Amino acid sequence: MRITELLRPESIELGVALGSKEEAIDKLVGLMEKGGRIHDKAGYKKGILAREAQGSTAIGDGIAIPHAKVEAVKEPGLAAVTVPAGVDYEAFDGSLANLIFMIAAPAGGADVHLEALANLSTLLMNPGFKESLLAAKTREAFLDVIDKAEGDRFGKKEAADSQADSADKEAGAQAAPSGSGAKGGYRVLCVTACPTGIAHTYMAAENLENVGKKLGIPVKAETNGSGGAANVLTAEEIKNADGIIIAADKNVEMARFDGKPVIMTSVADGIHKGEELVQKAVSGTVPIYHHTGGGSEAAESSGNDSLGRTIYKHLMNGVSHMLPFVIGGGILIALAFLFDDYAIDPANFGKNTPLAAYLKTIGEQAFGMMLPVLAGFIAMSIADRPGLAVGFVGGIVAKMGMTFANPAGGDVNAGFLGALFAGFAGGYIMIGLKKLCSHLPKSLEGIKPVLIYPVAGILLVAIATTIINPFMGMINDGLNNLLHGMGGSSRVLLGAVLGGMMAIDMGGPFNKAAYVFGTAQLAEGNFDMMAAVMAGGMVPPLAIALCTTFFKKKFTEKERQSGIVNYIMGLSFITEGAIPFAAQDPLHIIPACLTGSAVAGGLSMLFGCTLRAPHGGIFVLPTIGNPLMYLAAVLIGAVAGCGVLALLKKDMEG
Repeated sequence: MRITELLRPESIELGVALGSKEEAIDKLVGLMEKGGRIHDKAGYKKGILAREAQGSTAIGDGIAIPHAKVEAVKEPGLAAVTVPAGVDYEAFDGSLANLIFMIAAPAGGADVHLEALANLSTLLMNPGFKESLLAAKTREAFLDVIDKAEGDRFGKKEAADSQADSADKEAGAQAAPSGSGAKGGYRVLCVTACPTGIAHTYMAAENLENVGKKLGIPVKAETNGSGGAANVLTAEEIKNADGIIIAADKNVEMARFDGKPVIMTSVADGIHKGEELVQKAVSGTVPIYHHTGGGSEAAESSGNDSLGRTIYKHLMNGVSHMLPFVIGGGILIALAFLFDDYAIDPANFGKNTPLAAYLKTIGEQAFGMMLPVLAGFIAMSIADRPGLAVGFVGGIVAKMGMTFANPAGGDVNAGFLGALFAGFAGGYIMIGLKKLCSHLPKSLEGIKPVLIYPVAGILLVAIATTIINPFMGMINDGLNNLLHGMGGSSRVLLGAVLGGMMAIDMGGPFNKAAYVFGTAQLAEGNFDMMAAVMAGGMVPPLAIALCTTFFKKKFTEKERQSGIVNYIMGLSFITEGAIPFAAQDPLHIIPACLTGSAVAGGLSMLFGCTLRAPHGGIFVLPTIGNPLMYLAAVLIGAVAGCGVLALLKKDMEG
């Protein structure tokens, strides 16, 4: 089956304007329905969103490939859009997606379509292919580009397979240096896999093999795709290889690599960091992998991460799952104050009217889930599914402030720090339990996940958290007393620091640290910190947008067009809108944005602005304390950032 058999003209739309990732998904799902490929639109969209929840399917460089393999699909198919202005699809490199293919794969039945989907993924890695598609003015021209490229690359595939195999092996024998251990075979072996095994799996494999040809290092990639493993690595190849690269976002069979140097990374790194990975694989510095025989390979993969990256990865898993509760609950609480009447009963403000009482009650319940969810998903990141319940209960124990002297809780304020401890403690307690239980007889295998893990795990994490609660409470109270005791100038400085941190790496560790601090302070009733954080986060896109508008000579035509989008992103508190500019010119963009964000954060503190909702930008302006001065702080910060950028950045040549 060819790509053009999967992509019908009615499922193609060129030159689309899309305002968000959600809008892009809706558009493509609609096109898929027009093509007659799905029988349950809602079910198919649910599958697409479930895949996105595992990680964005944007692969960077302006391309996204959302996909789902679900019962809602009637027959395999593709839908495609081109987006000249681009749309934020949460790409790792911050690029806006200009070309989006959506894939529909049936849950059961024959997988004859998978070769075509693999071919599409492969073609997208080839220089010039994307540009030709974007230049197409009609659906027919769009299909012609694909048909020609597929014919040139795969048209004689069946007849050429055996010759290509021989040629590859011959090239490998010539490229492998004497004494490399490759013995005329492959120096580097790879396994690629993504959760659905449709697109990214093949793109990573293609890129790694292409990089190997470029570097003169023979590379073979096994794909663990939806239709099963292909190009499977042999025992002889594994024995003779210099290094192994596992570029996978799901478990792969690892026992065969015991005793070999193994790099474990994401499938996205296989697509974007191929050269770095291949060179590292043959460097002789890769740690030897030792198969434990227990637990998941996904958990073992963290063994090659640095300690800091491992902790950060687990923490961010908890924070990302926590934020919907904080944002939803926080905004509902803020709305309750907006719709209430303070004059009725000042002491009960927020619950004086029925509507306000309802909103505040729901908001408080959602917000109250913050700490258990944080701890639960940190533990789950460490120990997989058995860690979820254990971490969740640990978070509740921390939230209650339980001590052995008072099991009902309330004696201490362990708060956010206590929940962090509970999450990590719960995860590693479960890892220890798994290892202990690995020695039990096989006849007891079935009771481990349903009895031993939850009972022992919950009890142990509760004990550990109860012991640590008083110490976390002391730290938490000390921090709160310090913050409440700060004078005006100190609070302004703190606001400037928090605001500046939002602009240092725009979505990276510094940005996340400031944001997490702001959300943690919401739970402690310190609403001014969150206001400073959001002000700082709004400024970078706004500063760049202003600069592209008033200092046009300093930017290309394409940058000026992207700058207009940054007005919306900045006002919506999407700091990542500045990333494409910062990636191209970090020495000028980052200092300017940092300056503007620090000014905005400091002024927000100086003006006494508060924020109960940890997201929303101008859309939650009615819930902000001192809203007009808050707008002034953001505007002044954006103008300051724009001014610094105009001074630092030179005019474009010509």
